[in-house]
Amino acid sequence: MTGIVVLGSTNMDLVAYVARAPKRGETVTGREFRTIPGGKGANQAVAAARAGGDVIMIGAVGSDEFGAVLRHTLDASGVDIDLLRTAEGPSGTAHIVVDDEGGNSIVVIPGANGTVTGLTPGDEALIATAGILLLQLELPLSAVLDGAEAAHRHDVRTVLTPSPAQPLPPELLATIDLLVPNEHEAATLAGVADPHGAAEALLRQVPEVVITLGPAGCLYAARDAEPVTVPAPQVTAVDTTAAGDTFVGALAVALGEGKPVPEALAWASTAAALSVQRPGASTSMPYRPEIDAAS
Repeated sequence: MTGIVVLGSTNMDLVAYVARAPKRGETVTGREFRTIPGGKGANQAVAAARAGGDVIMIGAVGSDEFGAVLRHTLDASGVDIDLLRTAEGPSGTAHIVVDDEGGNSIVVIPGANGTVTGLTPGDEALIATAGILLLQLELPLSAVLDGAEAAHRHDVRTVLTPSPAQPLPPELLATIDLLVPNEHEAATLAGVADPHGAAEALLRQVPEVVITLGPAGCLYAARDAEPVTVPAPQVTAVDTTAAGDTFVGALAVALGEGKPVPEALAWASTAAALSVQRPGASTSMPYRPEIDAAS
């Protein structure tokens, strides 16, 4: 049985580092620019592989130079890329501004990701063998729904990161086992600002929810259990770009290994805390020995 299948996006992150982000109509001078492989799907795949998971990626890169780099990054991190398609044209890109407090703002251009509108028979056959399917919302919603329904048909645990936040159709939510929004996404989906209230509202739609709370850790809620808040290690953030994806990738590994939920959440929070102390997305993600040593 394959451990983790990721159906998601691959992007090249074009990152500008500035003292503070510009306001509308304003120009500021940055201190550094980097191109860093990313995309929420690829980030979660790399995070899970580095955390010790057996990971396969389904998605698409472009026929440009970025596509070759994205393929190499996934492969070098131990992610199986046999089902990663190449679409004629540009790869996806994310244009990111990171300020001195580690905060970021992001504009995503889908590129090749937009060509993934559904599953191939090979994709579904692979998902059927998985233990966990990781989904996000940077692919067309039709592909996300196809993947979730395939996992549901084959009793594969499905984990959705609802980012970028958008209204989710009931038929998608009906197939999701675990929803992992951040506090802003949870508030958008639930229409409730308070994380506990948002979790309660979301449990009417999915069986389990983890709301990530940044430096405050995360909140876990399930229909058959009392809510649990797990604190995060206190660190100084340099770049929070891939913290959520690192958390989800590590969480998938921990859950797949059968760790109790509180232990799995704490381990994933440690991985995320390590990542925010380094710049970049995939470049910031820790390897398993680092996570174990810090836990």
